[in-house]
Amino acid sequence: MTEQPTDGLMPFHAMEILKRAKAIEATGRIVCHLEVGEPGSPPAPRVIEAVARALPQAQGYTNAKGLAELRDGLAAYYADQHGVAVDADSILATMGSSAGFIIAFHTAFRPGARIAITRPGYPAYVNTLLGLGFGMVEIPLEADNGWRLTGAAIAAAHAAERFEGLLFASPANPTGAAVDRAGLADIVATCRRLGVRLISDEIYHGLDYRGPSVSALELTRDAIVINSFSKYYCMTGWRIGWMVLPDELVRRAEILQQNLFISAPTLSQIAATVALGERDYAEEQKAAYAVNRGLLDHGLHALGFDIGSPADGAFYAYAGISRFSNDSMRFCERLLDEAGVAATPGIDFDRVGGNRYVRFSYAGTRDSIDMALQRMAAFLR
Repeated sequence: MTEQPTDGLMPFHAMEILKRAKAIEATGRIVCHLEVGEPGSPPAPRVIEAVARALPQAQGYTNAKGLAELRDGLAAYYADQHGVAVDADSILATMGSSAGFIIAFHTAFRPGARIAITRPGYPAYVNTLLGLGFGMVEIPLEADNGWRLTGAAIAAAHAAERFEGLLFASPANPTGAAVDRAGLADIVATCRRLGVRLISDEIYHGLDYRGPSVSALELTRDAIVINSFSKYYCMTGWRIGWMVLPDELVRRAEILQQNLFISAPTLSQIAATVALGERDYAEEQKAAYAVNRGLLDHGLHALGFDIGSPADGAFYAYAGISRFSNDSMRFCERLLDEAGVAATPGIDFDRVGGNRYVRFSYAGTRDSIDMALQRMAAFLR
């Protein structure tokens, strides 16, 4: 058995399952990939064309903040989609949202500061905070409340153990839960009252099935906003994201970018600049996810999984497995080995109660969802 670190760091189990699935595929078996949260489609054709034109050119470093064309495009995005004026100088292009989190933590907080996150939540939050030496406070969410964070829950957690920051995603991974404008305003107001710096993870913006996604920037300029081209724009492997910073943090973030990452990949920035103008293509992909969402929700209900209403956004179903198992890792290993269906164990997202859950991604094709449901029906029989 591979020895694990003793400081709380845990493997990213979605990636561990993916590695295991790839090994199975190498033997010739077909695997239904519902484990990793990434679109099955490539970027828009015009994105690929733009990159092909740029390939023969030397790809040197860009400004540490990123290409001016990209940052101008992002400023226009906030004006068009959210009705807010954002100065392009406040925007920093990053190596995916992952680099954005690292820069945000080191920019806004002193070493060892405590930052609150939700449970269940994206596992990299926990492991990045622990790996960088920050403290962590988890705010438990409940299925009965649709897995949504509230100002009251933040205040209660802060009263029990003070924290300096809150990292929060809407729509969220793994539950797909999203707060509406009033809910986000409650969160923003609570953070302001408590003196807590809000980091708003908006990586699944655009993938909200109830209506337009609401950015924290519509309600405050004190928050750090982090986003990425990975999900909505089908560019996970391009490793390109961005962050919007309050004025007083911009220079420190730029200096950290210069020294930690130099700049985001140039080709990826070129691709991202074009992707911003290809929302029609992105909306076509979203429509396909919406079909998959209904198909998977219906199928999981029929198979006996404990699942509430379809998720508000993103492209995940967070399903209870109490009828079948109390060990989500073992359940996913057997599901992969015996049925050829890859899913992510709930312990990735919740180290306390996650053994009762499994996350399925429906960002792939309808055929993959159909095949996975058929295989699971035989596996659970």
